[in-house]
Amino acid sequence: MKPQKPHCGQARAITSPATAVACEQRVHRRSDTSSPPFKRERRQHRGTQAYNNMSAGKRAVLVCVDIQNDFCDDPEGALAVRGSRALAPVWNELLAMPFALKVATRDCHPADHVSFASQHPGKQSFQDTITVKNPENEQDTPFTSTLWPNHCIRGTPGCEIISELDMSKVQHIIEKGQDKRFECYSAFGPPYRNPKLGDDQMIRLLQSEGITDVFVVGLAYEACVFHTAKDAAEYGFRTYLIEDAAAFANKSDDNISSIRKTLQDAGVSLIGLQSKEVWEIKSAAS
Repeated sequence: MKPQKPHCGQARAITSPATAVACEQRVHRRSDTSSPPFKRERRQHRGTQAYNNMSAGKRAVLVCVDIQNDFCDDPEGALAVRGSRALAPVWNELLAMPFALKVATRDCHPADHVSFASQHPGKQSFQDTITVKNPENEQDTPFTSTLWPNHCIRGTPGCEIISELDMSKVQHIIEKGQDKRFECYSAFGPPYRNPKLGDDQMIRLLQSEGITDVFVVGLAYEACVFHTAKDAAEYGFRTYLIEDAAAFANKSDDNISSIRKTLQDAGVSLIGLQSKEVWEIKSAAS
């Protein structure tokens, strides 16, 4: 059965410092792809240097996870999270802030991806699962995933980032899920560790930019947002998930509670738009 999807209410504005304290709670380069990896001149946004200086060497990245047509509603995408497109103003408000780096991720599958129910005769989307072993080491911990309807297939409109998102503020796009053999929810790569698969695009990018703090937003909370935030913390970054800027597909209390607890146990800070961490970045632009 298709998981219940949430209705996201109207986004809250980010208010004053006092309110903030009270409420605390592949690589696709947008510049010339012929240039050497990570050697381009990085665009500076107003206030970025001030934020870096005032924060004692902290450098923060905003990671916008999978804000794509197939994951958004109105109109309904192939794997839409209800109410998600209404979050576009919130995402754009965050993109306007002076983060040292802004990254968007994109699910980008081949048509015969292993996670598609269409590739498993007799299996149904949302109801059935598949367990996939590390193709380079069957003794590694396998990964079990729900089977999904076809979505985010390279070259289709559903794979594109929504037009409402201000991509002029985004310096890098990380694509994931291109290998048909296994699922890849996290921007940091597939879930296998022995050996780790993929080319480590995300971690190399963040390290080359001197990033210390990772702020994660996007879709869906319990899938790609969850795994991206969890991996960021595992890699040793101070990691924050801005809950007002992420949406659950399955909003059952048990699902939300379990996901949040797992993230907190992994060292991820769950914060809101009114948090001092967000306000600190926003205020650096003034």
